[in-house]
Amino acid sequence: MEDLEKVFDHKAFGYAYTRIGNPTLSAFEQKINELEGGMGAVCTGSGMAALSTALLAVCESGDEIITARGLYGGTIDLFHDLEKLGIGIRFAEELTADAVKSLATEKTRAVFGELISNPALKVLDIPAVSEAAHERGIPLFVDSTTATPYIARPLSLGADVVIHSTSKYLNGGGNAIGGVIVDGGKFDWDFCKFTALSEFSKYKKRAFTVRLRTDLWENLGGCMAPMNAFLSYIGMDTLGLRMAKICENADRLARALSKIPNIRVSYLSLTDHPYHQYLKSELSGYGGGIISFRAGSRERAFRIINDLKLAFIASNIGDVRTLVIHPASTLYCRVPEAEREAAGVYEDTVRISVGIEDAEDLIRDFTEAIENNK
Repeated sequence: MEDLEKVFDHKAFGYAYTRIGNPTLSAFEQKINELEGGMGAVCTGSGMAALSTALLAVCESGDEIITARGLYGGTIDLFHDLEKLGIGIRFAEELTADAVKSLATEKTRAVFGELISNPALKVLDIPAVSEAAHERGIPLFVDSTTATPYIARPLSLGADVVIHSTSKYLNGGGNAIGGVIVDGGKFDWDFCKFTALSEFSKYKKRAFTVRLRTDLWENLGGCMAPMNAFLSYIGMDTLGLRMAKICENADRLARALSKIPNIRVSYLSLTDHPYHQYLKSELSGYGGGIISFRAGSRERAFRIINDLKLAFIASNIGDVRTLVIHPASTLYCRVPEAEREAAGVYEDTVRISVGIEDAEDLIRDFTEAIENNK
């Protein structure tokens, strides 16, 4: 009983209750932390739980967050919920160093961006944005779900916290939901400014992770189920193999689709993509697994999707199977038109999450569906 008392009081390492800690979760956290090169990681019940918990760890009512408009639909909804809690959201049209400099105030507690946005495929200039944020004493939080540590490691580029929805590429099989927060452990917290962390000031640069694990994560209850951690842990054993094949397939499919008349294809390895320049500087030469194209009309987009034989109609990404969806009517159905378009979502947009099938089969399937529905 004396030993258990110390565990509950966070004075000794041990496992008291799965919502507070679990050995399977610890193994998964360690694996991701080593891949990202972090100081510590905390797993959560979903990617949205990871994002909300991470931001609430540094923000209180009256504080502000800087971000961009072109975000994932669920993240946009979350930010509007945070506004209801008294946390101000300052939206930039593009999250650049200049935007951070112009929007930052004494109330700003975090800059948040997506490394590769979905489905617009905008790439965050992490070195430039982190430098602008750090000059003002603000940490940079990066969602790297669509990149994975195989393509990029944001902490090495200047980010302070990395967030993943592990349900996607890290898991790979679409069989377990989850999220993770990785702390780089390098940000020098000003505890007079970051009052949400002031109680944990004795932990210095570890204050963020300690607050996550012993306060918010435990109290809000957004823990990951051990079985989900196990499924994702073994899924990560093939992360490198899967990502290499996914990126190769996506590149070949995007190039094939770009040759079809009246189809506007967006993929990072295509030289006409506005963010192609970041392919080598930040993304190790890989374009990732997301392709989008504009079909010309909502009706044609639906017909093309319905005519596919291999691709599954599903809202997930990062699966070994190729998935396809019409984001405007699903993931962004509650998002205002201006914010949808900032995210690269139009009424005729089709998003593809490329899998590991034979590339020629995928090219044939999508080509036939498009040509059959002119």
